[in-house]
Amino acid sequence: MADTKLQLAIYWGAACGGCDVSILDTNEFILEVDKVADIRLWPIAADGKYADVEAMADGELDVALMNGAVRNSENEYICKLLRQKSKIFVAYGSCAYMGGIPGLANLVPRTQIIECAYLTNPSIEPGNRTVPLAECSVNGYTLEIPKFYDRVYKLDQIVDVDYYVPGCPPQPDQAKAAILALVAALTGQADPPPKGAVVGAYERALCDDCPREKSEKKIARFYRPWEIMQDPDKCLMEQGIFCAGMATRSGCGVRCPNSGIPCRGCYGPAPGVLDQGAKLVSAVASIIDSKDPEGIEAALATLPDFTSFANRYSIPASPLQRSHRQ
Repeated sequence: MADTKLQLAIYWGAACGGCDVSILDTNEFILEVDKVADIRLWPIAADGKYADVEAMADGELDVALMNGAVRNSENEYICKLLRQKSKIFVAYGSCAYMGGIPGLANLVPRTQIIECAYLTNPSIEPGNRTVPLAECSVNGYTLEIPKFYDRVYKLDQIVDVDYYVPGCPPQPDQAKAAILALVAALTGQADPPPKGAVVGAYERALCDDCPREKSEKKIARFYRPWEIMQDPDKCLMEQGIFCAGMATRSGCGVRCPNSGIPCRGCYGPAPGVLDQGAKLVSAVASIIDSKDPEGIEAALATLPDFTSFANRYSIPASPLQRSHRQ
């Protein structure tokens, strides 16, 4: 192993795997990464073992990129292990940064999830009441699986995080920019970003980069994108299509609104926004074209499930989310 090469680990927690694919989507750039770094752990692409990481000296890894939230005891153990073994720990992607789509599970109790998945699911054999246990005995042996926690945690609720790379998943250009910034800092070619920085994205809201025309927003009802023939040049929110762009950090290239799809909020809160959902509540309240309570209720009734849209990626990060460990 060449001493001059950086030591890198990439890991996948509670997530869909799209963040790993986003790194692969940098195409030939991954070969440039290989020139300057040894990938010591990357379950999707390399046959590293947990024991290999456990045997490393503390701080032996220069950078660990972890995507995915913490939903079970295995996620937590590896999250803490990689933090211990790495100089720089990066929350990569929306799930690591804010809790992401898995974090929507925090809207319901763990018992309700188990009930739905294993007891009332129509695909389950009638009468079968078997649920997974963290530990059980079979033929004299003790079998263990990860413990399923009562809630989902974003990474910095478990360990200290140095940098954040947002996106579901991060766009390949953004992934390249973040990796290059870290390589430049670790090799002395540039100063490192300030601790806690959001890397590879912009210090402005998505609306600031959206080319759609904006005027006064006053609407009587909301639509899903497929329910209306939209004007391709007009602000989606002004057409009644609920868009999170005003509360969301830019950096994705405005890909969703440019394709006629409203921003979903995956790049996290825009600078100065404490909670995306609260910001969007304020936005909705200001654009409904009615002062009559019945008219307001009628407009609100056309919204999709508000919490799962306004805080789609950020339930564990919301100040309204319970913060105690369970």
